[in-house]
Amino acid sequence: MRLGVLDVGSNTVHLLVVDAHPGARPLPAHSHKAELRLAQLLDGSGAIGAEGVDKLVGVVRDALQAAEDKGVEDLLPFATSAVREASNADEVLTRVQDTTGVELQVLSGEEEARLTFLAVRRWFGWSAGKLLVLDIGGGSLEIAYGIDEEPDAAVSLPLGAGRLTAGWLPDDLPDPEEIRALRRHVRTEIARTVGEFTRFGAPDHVVATSKTFKQLARIAGAARSADGLYVQRELKRESLQAWVPRLASMTADQRAELPGVSDGRAGQLLAGALVAEAAMDLFGVENLEICPWALREGVILRRLDHMGSV
Repeated sequence: MRLGVLDVGSNTVHLLVVDAHPGARPLPAHSHKAELRLAQLLDGSGAIGAEGVDKLVGVVRDALQAAEDKGVEDLLPFATSAVREASNADEVLTRVQDTTGVELQVLSGEEEARLTFLAVRRWFGWSAGKLLVLDIGGGSLEIAYGIDEEPDAAVSLPLGAGRLTAGWLPDDLPDPEEIRALRRHVRTEIARTVGEFTRFGAPDHVVATSKTFKQLARIAGAARSADGLYVQRELKRESLQAWVPRLASMTADQRAELPGVSDGRAGQLLAGALVAEAAMDLFGVENLEICPWALREGVILRRLDHMGSV
């Protein structure tokens, strides 16, 4: 069957269409995305303003039309931290449903971490052993660890690249003191959770997902997206540490000229790099591998599992 997953994230609204059936690998058929940056459209009270809601409704309508055009049989719509944490989340969800017919399922941060972990486990298989999975989104950082398909530990922290950029690095060329303050904040938040994971022992394999990690790996020398899904891509902490001060000295336009960095993500790449560097350092990770599958694939795989069990 042809499935569609509609991901209303903190940075983008992304429709991924796949051809899939239980027991088989989902095959991508179409991708439709729009940059909305919901995490940066919150007002002083933490609500998504009227303009932001109007934009969201319009983007969801466009995604629905794309799903119809591509013959999607079953649509799985969900929202993550930007909607989840908005003070007017219920109003936003009602408006989207009343005007488009789409009922967005709001995932908790822990659910995000668990579904992303499932996707990574299926990608690498059982031979990967104990996995530590890191995922930097626009609104949050997810961390999960385990040896099975369900992680033994999973947390979500409010350390997304978009959220931190809007709250801590408002200037195009950040002040060194602002960067230092953000670095301290990020490391304090991550350090509080390290003990929840290290008590299970060292992982056999450390994996990262998300656009932020992919772009950091690319500027550090990893293969291009055009080289295909199955090319191994890695990020070394040593390389990342060398890039952080370079990113800090660049404007968003200058970062956008780096290989693999999009205009829409360039402004928040420094915040993402600070989170990635802190996580690798505090968890003692020298090298990690980039996984092409993440939350959207996890949602699809969970749906296929349920279909196969009926």
